[in-house]
Amino acid sequence: MNREQALECVKTQLTEHRYTHTIGVMETSISLAETYGADVEKAELAAIFHDYAKFRPLEEMKEIILREKMPPMLLEYSPELWHAPVGAFLVEKEVGISDRDVLSAIKFHTSGRADMTLLEKVVYVADYIEPGRRFPGVDEVRDLAKDSLDLALIQAVKNTVIFLLKKNQPVYPETMETYNFLIQTRRKD
Repeated sequence: MNREQALECVKTQLTEHRYTHTIGVMETSISLAETYGADVEKAELAAIFHDYAKFRPLEEMKEIILREKMPPMLLEYSPELWHAPVGAFLVEKEVGISDRDVLSAIKFHTSGRADMTLLEKVVYVADYIEPGRRFPGVDEVRDLAKDSLDLALIQAVKNTVIFLLKKNQPVYPETMETYNFLIQTRRKD
């Protein structure tokens, strides 16, 4: 599937604002992949489809999580997390993309996970720093991404955890595992 076909496919699933965001994530993913040596084509494809399920009805996503035996714990946390694993599932089933690396980058672009692959890091950080994002802390992560993908990722996850804590929201365990893994790995270096 080429870029134009992928964008046309995903455009039908998104609002205009989210489509613009997707273009920003795609361009940022390509740039980060080139900088850090990730597969550029896979980064582009994962970025294009990262929000494929973003606007699916919550009941549909919940049903898929249960039917496909995804971690039921997901349902105890913000529905904002659901579109990533559900999106990976739907991209495979509806679009026919079967590349495990691409699907994994889609699946973990909101929660992260311990020992993320380079491609997963690229898409996670690109989603966080794409040019249309405007929120406290994003410019710091953009600056860090120029020199260290891992430091950018650590700061992005840290900012997310702090944001959730300030709102008295629970933090998904996989997100905490991501942060802890990254910090512990840095200490060993």
